[in-house]
This record gives sequence, structure tokens and C-alpha cells, in this order.
Amino acid sequence: MIYPELRAIARQRLAGEIYASESTESIVHECYVRLTKSNLPPVESRAHFFAMVSRLMRQILVDHARARMAQRRDKRLEVALEQVPKVADAIPDRAPVLVRLDEALKSLAELDAHKAQLVELRYFGGLTAEESAEFLSLNVVDVRREIRYAQNWLRRAMGA
Repeated sequence: MIYPELRAIARQRLAGEIYASESTESIVHECYVRLTKSNLPPVESRAHFFAMVSRLMRQILVDHARARMAQRRDKRLEVALEQVPKVADAIPDRAPVLVRLDEALKSLAELDAHKAQLVELRYFGGLTAEESAEFLSLNVVDVRREIRYAQNWLRRAMGA
């Protein structure tokens, strides 16, 4: 029943990324495997389930980004001289940004775990402000204010 929603979340997270070996289905399947193999607490609501999925999606995407970055460090890129402009114009891989975001989120969680969880719910889980508010027992106005604060804090922390 939730498979289409998980695919939509994964597709949204992968939009604009350069993932040679990853697909929406593989991310969703890995998320499912991690859900079934871990000892998670009982699911209390739909929002609670997607909060757990948000955390797993974040872990999966960051793990894949780190693996790609490590792979890149291990390989030498051989490019013919006539291909240099094409390579320079290519869309950059956002793996380093995802890893920096994860590190910044960890720092934010040390200062304010609540705001870090909101970012995780909204960005990695695809929850709306209303769903996030329901899960955290807040009103929507507070969720939107706190997410704006968290986004600004993360921009400063990431230097962008």
C-alpha cells in the first residue's frame, strides 16, 4: 500500500542527481530491507512511519554519496583533450553537498534535535508541513517558522 508513496519520495529525493547505479526502486528496496531487518519501535501513525522512512532515506543517500566520493578518489579520470569542454560543462555531482548537509544536520541536532528532525521529515521524508506538525504535535505555523530557521542555520553551516 505504501510502495507508491515510497517511490514518490525517493524519486523526489533523486531529482536532479547524477546516480549512475542507483534508481528509485533500488533506494526504496534498500529502505524496505533496512525497515524489515531492524528492531524499530511499533509504528504509531502514518506520520511516525514516514519519520522512520525519512531517517532511513537520509542514511541510504548519505551512504551512497560517501561511497561515490570514495570511488572517485580511487579512480583516475582519463579524458581526451577534445572532451574537456564537455566534461567541464557537465552537471556537478551533488554527493559532496549531501555529505556536508548530513554533517551540518548532525551539528544542528546537537544544538536543537527538534529542528534537525523537521528538516529530515521535510527533505528526506517528503512530509508536508501539516504532516510534520501532526507528527511533532505542533501547529503548522510553528513548523514553518522552525523549518525556515533550520534552513538558514544549515545554509550558514554549509557556507552556501
